[in-house]
Amino acid sequence: MTTILPVAQRGEAILNLIATPVADAEFSSDWLQALSNAMQATMLDRNGVGIAAPQVYISKRVIIVASRANPRYPDAPEMDAITMVNPEIIQKSTQVVLGEEGCLSVPNERGQVERAEQITVEYFTLTGAKIRQEFSGFPARIVQHEVDHLDGILFVERV
Repeated sequence: MTTILPVAQRGEAILNLIATPVADAEFSSDWLQALSNAMQATMLDRNGVGIAAPQVYISKRVIIVASRANPRYPDAPEMDAITMVNPEIIQKSTQVVLGEEGCLSVPNERGQVERAEQITVEYFTLTGAKIRQEFSGFPARIVQHEVDHLDGILFVERV
């Protein structure tokens, strides 16, 4: 059985910290795989479409992006969940879009947030393989929202 983790709420100090990068020695480790599994289970349990490690009290640069339709986001496009380690947005389109966001750390609150329509992200897999990937639309929004968490920023600060 996979662990469901507690989720930090707005006002808790962990959410204001800049998360620490995952070290080379931590790739392919049991703890990193366990963290990813527990983050994914927690996100699914709470109908999230993304989650960042600081939200589960781990100040490390790990996010999961998993757009799919659910009660909180009925129109979300389907995609396979991606665990990104040490993600970095290396390019953002000049075209921005306004869209509604919510957050597992800010329950029952939504806001309109301006985000780049298209982004390019470099990240590592759990085993340390480097990936460069482009995202647009809602998945791009999720990545930007989760990377903000790694930098200690909540979406409500962007509304």
